Amino acid sequence: MHSLKKLEFALGLLLLSVPALGSDLAILQNGFSIRHERRETVGSVTRLYLGTDKAEYVDIGTDQIERFEEDLAPLVSLTPPARPQNLNEVINAISDRHHIDPDLINSVIHAESGFNPRAVSPKGAQGLMQLMPQTALQLGVSNPFDPRSNVEGGTRYLSELLQRYNFDLIKALAAYNAGPQRVQHYGGVPPYYETRAYIARIVRDFNRKKLAQRKAASAATKISRDKTASQHPAIVK
Repeated sequence: MHSLKKLEFALGLLLLSVPALGSDLAILQNGFSIRHERRETVGSVTRLYLGTDKAEYVDIGTDQIERFEEDLAPLVSLTPPARPQNLNEVINAISDRHHIDPDLINSVIHAESGFNPRAVSPKGAQGLMQLMPQTALQLGVSNPFDPRSNVEGGTRYLSELLQRYNFDLIKALAAYNAGPQRVQHYGGVPPYYETRAYIARIVRDFNRKKLAQRKAASAATKISRDKTASQHPAIVK
């Protein structure tokens, strides 16, 4: 998401504003919805502004949005937590603390909630990394709709699962989705379509980020070498 942000400005893409009257809901393909005050289309990404502050937004792939609806429900008053400048800062800080790649955390959030901090699943999972109420309590997350607390708790839980399965990411993701009991029962990834699709979605998204980073690093190295060569041409006798 945040690498896209840099790419958008680097390419100088035209922002096409689509004002939302009052609050609207973006209904996503995965069943979640995101309340927002206004939205902009940035290339293949739709930016949803969550409030009047320009820093309060999430970027969602336009093809992941099924439709928009007017939000007719009254706004539920939740005491808003003190939020950082952006979610990226939260993820990077938590990543350093738990020694988990921030791109992996982003990919899990993408699959779990579509970056909607107020997401609630049909089963009752809450927030960005979709913590079940009992799991949230065990992790010390008192407000699952506080992005910082939720991501901290979810990342700590993922870290515990990685250690439990000797850093086997596939098993850890399976346990995050279906529960450690089911992973133990089946001796690995449970034979559930939802769980297997969930793992594939995260791995695909994570690998895509890493491939893009490698290509960018390779291109930067080539540019640097070409620049050095031009500044120090070979001596011709």
